[in-house]
Amino acid sequence: MVQRYDVGSRLSEMAVHNGTVYLAGQVPTDATQDIGGQTRQVLDQIDALLARAHTDKSRLLMVQIFLTDLADFPGMNAVWDEWVAEGNAPPRATVQAQLANPEWKIEIVATAAL
Repeated sequence: MVQRYDVGSRLSEMAVHNGTVYLAGQVPTDATQDIGGQTRQVLDQIDALLARAHTDKSRLLMVQIFLTDLADFPGMNAVWDEWVAEGNAPPRATVQAQLANPEWKIEIVATAAL
């Protein structure tokens, strides 16, 4: 059985199957903020979605981070380092990418265990 959350016409924000939680790409809600602010927003959204599935960031299996400008890598990492669960840093990839909204500086896709 697949359980979907916040189902829209194009995507669901989250799907749970066989003990694994898959999140859609999370993007900032306030794109006027700098990379630190946008990263905090996205990580807060990830925390909220994981909580709805009854899990948390200590159970992350994989994270993919998309930045529009690799010059923002240090600023994003500063916020990430404060957020990531100590001793539970997940496998992670960070790449430069053109995002759907040119005001977004970051998008994060995460997968976690229940």
